[in-house]
Amino acid sequence: MFKVLAYIKFLLKSTNQHGVHSPFVYNLVTKCFYDNTNYEDYTKLKSYKNSLLNNKSKLEITDFGAGSKIFKSNSRAVNRIAKHSGSTIKRAKLLYRLTTYFKPNSVLELGTSLGIATQAMALGNSKSNITSIEGCKNISEFASQQLSNFKINNVQLKTGAFNDVIPTLNQPEWDLIFFDGHHNKKATINYFNMLVDTAQNDSVFIFDDIHWSKEMTHAWEEIKQHHKVTVTIDTFFWGFVFFRKEQVKEHFTIRL
Repeated sequence: MFKVLAYIKFLLKSTNQHGVHSPFVYNLVTKCFYDNTNYEDYTKLKSYKNSLLNNKSKLEITDFGAGSKIFKSNSRAVNRIAKHSGSTIKRAKLLYRLTTYFKPNSVLELGTSLGIATQAMALGNSKSNITSIEGCKNISEFASQQLSNFKINNVQLKTGAFNDVIPTLNQPEWDLIFFDGHHNKKATINYFNMLVDTAQNDSVFIFDDIHWSKEMTHAWEEIKQHHKVTVTIDTFFWGFVFFRKEQVKEHFTIRL
């Protein structure tokens, strides 16, 4: 019920490119968010997802996150994880366009899962160096093999709890960070605080499921108020955070 009410509020508040007066955000919305180009790589995204949807093998899951609203058992079939927990093709395409648009050199992903989003970002900019962290060893090993099968070679996959792995990363700055692994307020704020000093002027942080629960929405509102954050975009399922010092602080709500 919370998500339904949250979505109604979002629709009432949201706009498209015509309600945007920031040139930076307007260009992002029109040239990336609303880009209808049928990129050749989209077939690779679909092939990757379909291979997972056709895979009935089971994995024993260690869940470090907020838990699942779908699964009641830790023994889960790959095809069901892909259907209920993995990124949709629509979101994979958007991630592809985002990495094509921003061309980030350094990318961090918190929560590899089956590697759907990982593949999309890797294809979007083959010159990116992507580090992806997955807490569950079995999922990590499966995703590593899956990415290898699809000839994705610009990803370094690390296994372990985010709190343990993040401090070991020898990366002073990240161009793009995708937060997609631990959907509760305390953890989300914690990871943001651990990584906010690695943001430079052109960095973008993307938070998944900002309206997944009331506390995730609270986390999103707290992040928006951080003194280093200047521009945010709420697309309902993802929240985008920018640190552009040349822009006045402004928050946008955009329909995709």
